[in-house]
Amino acid sequence: MPDLHWTIPVARWSSWPAVAAVAPDVGFIEPMVRRRLSTLSRVGLKVAHDCAADRPNVRIVFASRHGELRRTTDILRSISAGEPVSPTSFSLSVLNAMTGVFGIARGDRTAASALSAGAETLGYALLEAHAQYATDTSTPVLLVYADEPADPAYGTIEEEVHGGALAILLDAAAATGRLSCARTATAPDGSASPEREPGNLFATQSQAVHHCLDTRAAAQWRSEYAIWNWSWDEGVA
Repeated sequence: MPDLHWTIPVARWSSWPAVAAVAPDVGFIEPMVRRRLSTLSRVGLKVAHDCAADRPNVRIVFASRHGELRRTTDILRSISAGEPVSPTSFSLSVLNAMTGVFGIARGDRTAASALSAGAETLGYALLEAHAQYATDTSTPVLLVYADEPADPAYGTIEEEVHGGALAILLDAAAATGRLSCARTATAPDGSASPEREPGNLFATQSQAVHHCLDTRAAAQWRSEYAIWNWSWDEGVA
């Protein structure tokens, strides 16, 4: 894969930590639906609402490495034990469950997509959001990343997620700055092209991107095959 570099206009962003003292407020969801939501959907909906509550229409790119895997695992355990499975639990176990709930709650029929790409999920979600917005700038794009570690039943997972949620609203008309993203393929010895200034190295992509947005300092994440860099530019041109 060739090296990639792109920038996105950031109008606003919101995050929710993996461990929080209080539950996320999703009061904009009706109670009957709200009580059935998983922790993953709640944190995703929280940050999505923070970024898009005043926007009648947004295209959504939802990203999660594991998605509703914990809910799916519970369903499989129920089946194995010969117990009945709730149709609601089944319908909310798909990767894009959060986007459906969000759209219904808002009465927004704008297109939504969902993706998963292993440990590089957030990086490729940023690329997908950029591609969608570059194709049509008339409607903002809302990137929502939400994840949680897999159930212990799956054993040790390499480059496991940190957990939590992050949302970024792409809208050049209201941008406060631009997030610069780059993916550089590594050589067999693990090195990469020297022209890109390295940032602080983080264990997960979500930690790196959050650090860049929060501190405006460059951040980096490395996999076996690529180096990902993020940096902030106050210019909005």
